[in-house]
Amino acid sequence: MAPSHKQTTIPNGIKFLFGGMAGMGATCFVQPLDLVKNRMQVATSKEHKTSYHVIKHVIKSEGLFALYSGLSAGLLRQATYTTTRLGIYTWLFEKASGPSGEPPSFIVKAGLGMVAGMAGAFVGTPAEISLIRMTSDGRLPLAERRNYKSVFDALFRITREEGVLTLWRGAIPTMGRAMVVNAAQLASYSQAKQALIQSGYFQENIFLHFCASMISGLVTTTASMPVDIAKTRIQNMKIIDGKPEYKSALDVLYKVIRNEGIFALWKGFTPYYMRLGPHTVLTFIFLEQMNLMYKKYVLGDSAAKGGGI
Repeated sequence: MAPSHKQTTIPNGIKFLFGGMAGMGATCFVQPLDLVKNRMQVATSKEHKTSYHVIKHVIKSEGLFALYSGLSAGLLRQATYTTTRLGIYTWLFEKASGPSGEPPSFIVKAGLGMVAGMAGAFVGTPAEISLIRMTSDGRLPLAERRNYKSVFDALFRITREEGVLTLWRGAIPTMGRAMVVNAAQLASYSQAKQALIQSGYFQENIFLHFCASMISGLVTTTASMPVDIAKTRIQNMKIIDGKPEYKSALDVLYKVIRNEGIFALWKGFTPYYMRLGPHTVLTFIFLEQMNLMYKKYVLGDSAAKGGGI
């Protein structure tokens, strides 16, 4: 009888599953910040001035649980975008690695991250559109609200009422944003982590990951918010008299600067930053814990002693 070879590594399919679950878990905590960010980005210059004003207005006029409007869309977005991005990045990373398993250079990794982010953004655009609309619905007059019951109701009604291609409205700026986010996030996180370790005050642990992620979030937020503003407004716009409100992402940026000022391109900066940093931290914490549990209970105790991600 041939000896059995015990599996010692986590299968790629399980890695992708854990990645999506980690992103979904983090979303459960940061969904209110996503709602605040989206409300501020689609609002007029006089409607909402601060994040606090948005939160106070939502709770007063719609109720506390309204802060979690669009949660189903946020979860579906993570299930599609994060899983696809992680899967493609892991696959490309293995292809780009050397014959002895040496990892690719930093520039190559940044490029792989951009490609993976772009592909993930395309797959996740339908859920993204549903999320934008569901989180922004409460600011509209009662007669104009879409009142989607869930993300699946949103996807069905958008397809039926506006055509299936509407599910990918704003796909190009969404993919552009994903490329900017992945490139900025990867580079800034790596540099921040390296600098913190070299300072002598940090060690390889969760606190280091938290600090590096928050620094990365600040850089990434600054770089990607104009693209995110364009994406959000295109996905939330309505067709009036057969004509779309915006012709392209550049048209959005031009009209925002002309009508609201250049700093309006960073409207919703605080909730966007406060969402991006914690979401990254929580995602990796959840991912690490799921990996450790799989190694401990499925692969055996000895495997659980190995390194993390």
